[in-house]
Order: sequence, then structure tokens, then C-alpha cells
Amino acid sequence: MKSIKIKCLNNNLTKEFKRGTTLAEIAESFSVKLKNPILGAMVNNRLAELSYEVFHPKNVEFIDITHPDGMRMYVRSLTFVLYKAIGEVFPDAHLRVEHSISKGIFCKLSNIDHEPSIQEIFTIGRRMRDIIEADLPFIRKEKETHKVVTILKEHGLYDKARLVKDRGQVYSAYYKLDGHVDMFYGYLVPSTGYLNVFDLNKYYTGMLLQLPKPDNPNVVAELIIQDKMFEIFQEFAEWNRVLKITNLSDLNSLACNGKAETLIKVSEALHEKKIAQIADRINSKKEDIKIVLISGPSSSGKTTFSKRLAIQLLVSGIKPLTLSLDNYFVDRENTPKDENGDYDFEALEALDVEKFNEDLKNLLAGKEVEIPKFSFETGKRFYNGDIMQMEENSILVIEGIHGLNPKLTHLIPAKSKFKIYVSALTSINIDDHNRIPTTDNRLVRRIVRDYKYRKYTADDTISRWPSVRRGEEKHIFPFQEEADIMFNTALLYELAVLKPLAEHILHEVRPDSPQYAEATRLLRFFSYFKTIDSKEIPPTSIVREFLGGSSFSY
Repeated sequence: MKSIKIKCLNNNLTKEFKRGTTLAEIAESFSVKLKNPILGAMVNNRLAELSYEVFHPKNVEFIDITHPDGMRMYVRSLTFVLYKAIGEVFPDAHLRVEHSISKGIFCKLSNIDHEPSIQEIFTIGRRMRDIIEADLPFIRKEKETHKVVTILKEHGLYDKARLVKDRGQVYSAYYKLDGHVDMFYGYLVPSTGYLNVFDLNKYYTGMLLQLPKPDNPNVVAELIIQDKMFEIFQEFAEWNRVLKITNLSDLNSLACNGKAETLIKVSEALHEKKIAQIADRINSKKEDIKIVLISGPSSSGKTTFSKRLAIQLLVSGIKPLTLSLDNYFVDRENTPKDENGDYDFEALEALDVEKFNEDLKNLLAGKEVEIPKFSFETGKRFYNGDIMQMEENSILVIEGIHGLNPKLTHLIPAKSKFKIYVSALTSINIDDHNRIPTTDNRLVRRIVRDYKYRKYTADDTISRWPSVRRGEEKHIFPFQEEADIMFNTALLYELAVLKPLAEHILHEVRPDSPQYAEATRLLRFFSYFKTIDSKEIPPTSIVREFLGGSSFSY
């Protein structure tokens, strides 16, 4: 039998194998040892399961849970175990995996006559542990799509059946676990025995599936209470239910039936109503509030939100003066560096906090202040005569990632500040068991914006994304609950509008790029979306910040 050469990138060794050898067998032959169990592998920069059979020469890099794709495999597999356990404890219950919160994933049960108790959720968790201890295999099946649709319907998975049917592929894949069937839009780990680290607890009206810590996957991430975040998620989930759009198949139906224009109008109207309510709340306390601080992670739409809020404040008779934290960067040589020796522009110490507070105090005292500027080309601060002075009906609107950090405005009285947290909190699912991560929504926005306005390729943006995410985890997310109010910039229709632009950009990532796996994952994700035309999106929409055609200047 003809042999093939496999290069293992984990130890930079090359060996010959017979055609059809599985990745699991290859890992054993190379004696690959990672800090945690091997979950899958990158094969020529594409993710594959350990059961994958190799028939041609490949470069292979084995991954564990510390790799982003390894964590995704772990979470998908754990979700399947949860689904099976619920089916055995509550045979008639319907599981919906809703969103990430409190270092876990919030899930709800419906089609039962009561809210699950702490004891009942404990019973589900105990059943999950039994399934994991049994080390049952996850079996991937691939059949003609019409047969897969029938199988999904037989198991009551109608949302998945609609989605896979509309995708239009000849063959489709699904998974089996000891008689239970489910579909996921990515790979699973080999068996349930790989899933020892998790917890399941009562959380509001549902339960929280707690996951391993990314940096220490042998322990469960600590639960952090996020009342305000949960409230905004539930508000939009309820609105989705009113509109009867909870899953991607619902959105695709609107796109195919010519009703997307109405959805765009309603979604934009909801945004405008919420922004007006925030302005009214600020106006009701205008005697005290002198500074509005707006913070949020990358590509959350902070800039457009700030501009739209400023308009609503003007409607209320308040004169907004906008101030960017970027003006207060320290000179490049004084910028702190991260653990890799690169400039850490997202650290609070990258800003001249003392100068910023000095200017704020002078502005609040009614004095004229010359506002600094920062040149990203020279890495130097400079002044160009830009004078700012507050009037009696003025309010400062300050946008920047550190807006909610108490250290940023430590010299300003708390009653003078109103804090807003802005993020794209995706409120639509792929299906009941597969959520769309907020991170993916923001990454797609950034890929499109960077390509259109900053001349960055998808390869550039994807390669920088892990660093951006680390900065957010360190400098933004810990202060979310400091906000007086949260605003969700995600729009139900936006990914369907961004799809054609994103696909074009992602197709440019070459197979020899380390970013190819992520580009491929996102392309597969978009393959389930029907495109929605952007012509009805108003020029003031937050999506226009990324899509183009905004009436605002950036």
C-alpha cells in the first residue's frame, strides 16, 4: 500500500504512514504530548477530528483545549452531553442554549410546567457526569441531505432540519451519542470522557453551564454575577420572540419572503427608541451629570452610538461636547509593553490619566482648555489650538475603552458621571443548541471595516484578534457591571447584510496562512445565511460604521 509523509509541527518530525491512517494513530506514533488531552488537529491549516483519515501528505499540528478551536470542540461536545442528560431527566423538555454570561453559557428549558429547581438542575448535572464517566463516543455521520433532514425531524430538531435543508448541500453531517442525535456547525471531541471539567448551576430562570478556564482548563471558571448584562440579553431575547425571530432559519425565511425591509426598519426604530430613552435619563439628572462615559470592546459601534446619543441630547436641550481618550495617549516611548514585548496600547497606563483628569476638572470649572491631539504616525502628542469650554447647558461625552474604569476619572465625583457600556450582544441563534458568539459578530464587523477603511486584509485582522481579545478581558470586561446602563448595538439582520462583503474578504486568506482555519470556519458559518440587501439601512445605522454609507464622519 502506498505510503504518505506526514510532518508533525508539534515536534517538527516527519514520518511515513500508510494511507487511511487516522490522526489519533498519527499522534500516538509521533508520541505527541500536550499539557492537556489532544482534542483535534490542524491539518494543512484546517481543523479536523482525531478520527480523520489521512490519504495525502499533510502538515499536522495537534491541539488541546487551550487552542480556541479546541475550546469550541469542548463546548459543542459538552452541549451535546447536556442535551442528552436533559432528554433522560425531562423527556419532554426543550433545551435552548442562549448566550455567554458569567464565564459560562446560559441555557433555558421550555415545554415543562415549572421552572427547574436547584435539585432538578443538580440531577441533570449528575446525569451529565455519568455520561462522561461512561466515555461514550461521539459518532459523526454523513448522509444525503434529504435523509439527514428526515432524521432531524424524527428527533424533533425542526429548527436544524429547516436550516440544513435551506443550505442546499447534497450531503450533510450530524452526530450520534448513544441513541441521541444532534447537529453542530463544527467538530466534536472523540468521546464524552474528555469532558471532565464543567459545572451546572441554577441561574435566574434557567441554568448556567460553567466551562473550564481558558488559561487553566483543569478548573471551572469562577462564576461572576452580571445582573445588568443578563437583563439586556433577556430584553432583546423577548423582543426577538415578539418578532418571531429566534433562530437563523427564521431570519432566512424573512430574507426569502421579501420581508427583510420591515425587519430593518423595526430593528433601527428599536435602536433609536433605546438611545432616546438613555438621553431622557441623562436629561432627568442634568443638574448632576456633567460627563457621559462610553465604553465597550472592539467593533461594538461605540463611535456611531456616541454620535447618535449626541443628537438625542441636543433634542433634549443639552449641548454635547465630545472628547476622545485617544487624544491622551502618552508618547510612544512611554507606552507600556505586554508580555511579548509589544506596545500595549490598551493598558490604562498608555493614557496620561493625570493630564486627562486635570483637563476634566478645568472644563467642569468652566475654564478654557486646549485639548491635545495624538499622532499615530509619529507616536507623539501635539497641540493645534483646539480649545474647548463648557457652557451652562453643556455635557461632556467621552468615548474610549477605559471609560468604566474608576481609575480613569478618579478625581471626578461619582454623581457627575453617567456610564454606558456598549457591545454587540448577538441575540439570534443558529439554532436552539448553537448560539452565535458575540465575539464572532464583532470579529466580522472588524474584518469588513479594516478591509474597507484601513486597508488591512482578513489575514491581518484575524491574526491581531487574539491580542485584542486579551486586552478586552483585562481592561474592559471586568468593569462591565460598573455601567449605569448597557446598550446592545447588535442588529438582527446585520450578519446577513455583511455576509457578501465578509465572504469576499475571507476568500482572500491563503491556505498556507495560519489564519486559514479561522477564515474557513467563518466561511462555513456564513454558508447558512441568506443574504439581505443593504439598501434599506439608514445612513445613521450603527452597521453603516462598518458597511459604509454612513452620514457621520469618523
